[in-house]
Amino acid sequence: MVASAAAGCSDGAGAAPKITTTARAGIAPTPPAKGAYFGAWVPPEVRGAATKTPSSGSASGSASGSASGTPSGTATGTSPGKDADKPGMAPVAAFERDMGRQLDIVQSYRGWKSDFPSGLDTSVLDSNRYLLLTWAGADTKEIVEGKYDALIRARAKAIKATGKPVFLRWSRDMDRSSVKDRVHSPADFIAAWKRLRQIFTAEKVDNVAWVWCPTARGFGASNAGAFYPGDDQVDWICADAPPGADYEYRDMSESLKLFMQWARGRHKPIMIAEFGVPKSYGQRRAEWLRAATKTLEDPQVKAVVYFDSDEQAEDARDKRRAYSVTGDTHAVSALRELATTPYFNPRNLPVTSGG
Repeated sequence: MVASAAAGCSDGAGAAPKITTTARAGIAPTPPAKGAYFGAWVPPEVRGAATKTPSSGSASGSASGSASGTPSGTATGTSPGKDADKPGMAPVAAFERDMGRQLDIVQSYRGWKSDFPSGLDTSVLDSNRYLLLTWAGADTKEIVEGKYDALIRARAKAIKATGKPVFLRWSRDMDRSSVKDRVHSPADFIAAWKRLRQIFTAEKVDNVAWVWCPTARGFGASNAGAFYPGDDQVDWICADAPPGADYEYRDMSESLKLFMQWARGRHKPIMIAEFGVPKSYGQRRAEWLRAATKTLEDPQVKAVVYFDSDEQAEDARDKRRAYSVTGDTHAVSALRELATTPYFNPRNLPVTSGG
């Protein structure tokens, strides 16, 4: 069954194509008819002392209910922070208090051989938030040869058993040169992607939306589009879009420009799964976020996920790869403005006053 959503309109944005996915409406996550979901990655440890997430080059790292196309529970009366006592949710709840609303999407990173769902995953699935499960990749040739069939089947069964809609973002940033030794080539990646989907289909896993996610930068220097498995294999097209540590200052519109041009040729909803404003931008962080809000109010963009973490920084002095807004009053305020803009609150979740 194919779900579709008519693209909405926003100030300054052109018309988007009719959006279709292979996801089953009412079972797997499908895009909102208007606007975009707002989510975040918030490290599961005490904020400011988080462990590293698996890198795009790593193959290792760190529920229940009836199936539904929307997360369980209702939006009405849900206040930010109410799930702070559940496993892994305290940092998420703290971030939600800063944002003045509950998140639509909570991201979780899992290694290739890591079991899931984790404690955080289960907490998210038991709430009315969507889980964005970012699953690391492995050697594509070994996947195609069948070496990991049993592992893939076990993960498929685990996701099916949750009975909840899950975004699955497998082997993100596959276009990076740093992962060429395991990705090998676009053809090898596509063959591995199709084998995963084939096994999930055999296990009758209907509650997954497949998110294909290279880097936004890969549409410039390299040919990220060559890794695209095809419209019949992908539910959401995605990009990771940090400004880049080699820039003193760069608007999100510039980071996303080439990716968005490519995406216009696809009848798919867009997710920006990792974006953040570097601490090196100082007093201009709020300005960057307000400009990003306008860029993301695009009728084809249906989900945005903030990377609220400093874990990619090489050390405490590396501000170009540090994206957490915690403690930065102006940045928190600007990101809160984005989060509480009606466009990024399509489920009309309660918004608290103050900040």
